[in-house]
Amino acid sequence: MKKYILTLLLSFTCFLGLAQSEIEMADKFRADGKIYVVIAVVLVILTGLFIYLISLDKKVSALEKELKK
Repeated sequence: MKKYILTLLLSFTCFLGLAQSEIEMADKFRADGKIYVVIAVVLVILTGLFIYLISLDKKVSALEKELKK
C-alpha cells in the first residue's frame, strides 16, 4: 500500500513540474491568433465524436430491445 502512495505522490510531483514549464508552441499560436483555430478544430472533432457515440448508443439500445422481444 505504501508503494502505491509513494508512486502516486512522485508522479503527481512530476506532473506539477511539467505543468509549470512554458510551452513555446502555444505561446506562438496565441501571439499569431491561431490558437482559436486550434481550439475550433478540437471542438469540432470532439463534437463529432460525441454525436457518433450518441448515435451508436441509440443503435445498441434498439438492438437490445429487439433481442428482448
